[in-house]
Amino acid sequence: MKEIILDTETTGISVKEGHRIVEIGCIELENLIPTKNKFHFFLNPERKVSDKAFQIHGYSDEFLSDKKKFKDICDEFLSFIGNKKLIIHNAEFDIAHLNNELALIGKKKIENEVVDTLIIAREKFPGSSISLDSLCKRFGVDNSRRKTHTALIDCDLLAKVYINLIDQKEPSLNFQNQEQIIKDGNSEKILYFKKVISPNPNELKKHNEYLKNNLKKNFFN
Repeated sequence: MKEIILDTETTGISVKEGHRIVEIGCIELENLIPTKNKFHFFLNPERKVSDKAFQIHGYSDEFLSDKKKFKDICDEFLSFIGNKKLIIHNAEFDIAHLNNELALIGKKKIENEVVDTLIIAREKFPGSSISLDSLCKRFGVDNSRRKTHTALIDCDLLAKVYINLIDQKEPSLNFQNQEQIIKDGNSEKILYFKKVISPNPNELKKHNEYLKNNLKKNFFN
């Protein structure tokens, strides 16, 4: 099963105010393990970056001025995500901006299945902070590289948070070692395990009764 972890950075919050995407980052997962397939571009938004957005990601108008425009990378982006499930933290924001960019160049809206990790976290931890940084802290994910919001780093962190949110254990190796193993071409050595749920006393009692009764039947038949 292949999924895409996706994140964007923008010139500001509101599409209605004309804000645009300045960065897209995607990481492909296969059976919850990051593959080597990544998609990443800085984009010229064709408008100024708001002061608030600049404080968040640090991409200046000058830095973005010579970058490709969304229309230049659109087909490559759509090919990369294909019909795979998209995993996004606060998906409403990213999907709104992506659909706006697509609409501006006459393309159809994204129709992929979307999993919003913000909603999952809100349901699992009601009343608690569910920002990406807070979830990293909760699950012991090292986010020390996240000095500012950047799409690929945020995708990498979200991949690790996502695995925890859907009740999958971490790999038997830590993620730092995982990245090194992938670089060495031995990613098949990384193992994931589903969460082990222990039976409660009542379930154990019923199981023992079942075994006792069935063993008797088999013995006397």
